[in-house]
Amino acid sequence: MAKESMKAREVKRARMVTKYAEKRAKLKAEGDYQALSRLPRNSNPIRLHNRCKLTGRPKGYMRQFGISRITFREMASAGLIPGVKKASW
Repeated sequence: MAKESMKAREVKRARMVTKYAEKRAKLKAEGDYQALSRLPRNSNPIRLHNRCKLTGRPKGYMRQFGISRITFREMASAGLIPGVKKASW
């Protein structure tokens, strides 16, 4: 499990990105890079990092399901993910 502070930091960044998205797009279209550099760093969408919705793990993230590979494997084995089953041939 990730620390609660790390999860909270990611949520805060996501909120800041949405707050400044319109202003950032406008400044970028105008080519005003001076004003763009004065915006908060965390308002840049490149600073966002995908995390597992259940554990907060930052690595091994599966976009299609929104969870980490480890959580995915546990849930798939338990039959908790519809349409997913363990392969055997």
